[in-house]
Amino acid sequence: MINYRKILEYHFDNVSQRTISSSIGHSRNTVSEVIKRARERGLHSLSEIETNAWLEELLFPEKLAVEKGYYPIDWEKVHKELQKKNVTLALLHHEYATEAREGGKIPFAYRTFTEKYGNYAKKYKTTMPIHRKPGEILEVDWAGSTLQLTDRSTGELIPVYLFIATLPYSQFSYVEGFLDMKSTNWLMAHIHALEYFGGVPETIVPDNLKTGVTKPLRGEPILNEAYRELGRPLSNNYRS
Repeated sequence: MINYRKILEYHFDNVSQRTISSSIGHSRNTVSEVIKRARERGLHSLSEIETNAWLEELLFPEKLAVEKGYYPIDWEKVHKELQKKNVTLALLHHEYATEAREGGKIPFAYRTFTEKYGNYAKKYKTTMPIHRKPGEILEVDWAGSTLQLTDRSTGELIPVYLFIATLPYSQFSYVEGFLDMKSTNWLMAHIHALEYFGGVPETIVPDNLKTGVTKPLRGEPILNEAYRELGRPLSNNYRS
């Protein structure tokens, strides 16, 4: 059996692949593939709970599935498909099960499928991004910190409040400064941001701030009328 743990212990201690291969008795191709899989899964260190069996399931899940007679699951493909609009785990499991049966293989049950994906998401991809879709969401808020202008005549420092609008998928952002955070500037900032981006997202997500929300209720914020009116011609949804 391949000693995955020993290979990675040496690797994380900066031992060369050639030395690892000769020390453990595995081919350099095997050592290279184990290290490659660990890097792809976001594994950068080991703890006591990560046994050799756990590492085998982490690095080569398809191998164990085939040995047990189950149709292997391509988790990288599942993860990418889930980022598409209207794609769910239920849909992906249905497609997977159909493909398995057509090939005369045994599919994992839906519950097992979802549990395994949950483990993949938590353990296999330690730096997994939050699922975002292009053009889906625009996050807007006033920045916590302010800038300052200096009045040349009096030397008075005048606070400048920064409006920030960000498209989470690309992190493309628009920033504009205002002398106050009143509703008029809040609405004008939205218009300028949308003009800058050259389009309108499906949903605008503001913070629970007074210029956008009049009375935040438990789970159901109420938008002020001016803010609601801004969204109507844009066919926009707001979510707080």
